[in-house]
Amino acid sequence: MYIALVTLVVRDYDEAIAFYTGALGFELVEDTDRGDGSRWVVVRPRGSGDATALLLARAKDERQRASVGAQTGGRVGFFLHTEAFAADHARMTAAGVRFLEEPRHETYGSVAVFEDLYGNRWDLLQPR
Repeated sequence: MYIALVTLVVRDYDEAIAFYTGALGFELVEDTDRGDGSRWVVVRPRGSGDATALLLARAKDERQRASVGAQTGGRVGFFLHTEAFAADHARMTAAGVRFLEEPRHETYGSVAVFEDLYGNRWDLLQPR
């Protein structure tokens, strides 16, 4: 068994696709109209094979809209591993990704916390 998808509630499909594929460099795996005004939108980091992907789910009501950007209560909830930390950090910074700190070099690897377009916190992390 493995976790195939993790749902990320978003405001708008197209703005989320633009951010994840543009600023973060993810690939769009699927974008299927479900016929009821919703879409099945899946993105994942390029070159990650069958690794866990994100299902971008548009908020349907006020309760879901309130959770956009706060799905992990302000904690880092997503961990984006890289093998080229400095290059990815520079590329993402140039693409407008907002890093909340300067890169740190810890015993477990190089890391910097950033926010996605909604304020969800992520670690860009190159493990040792």
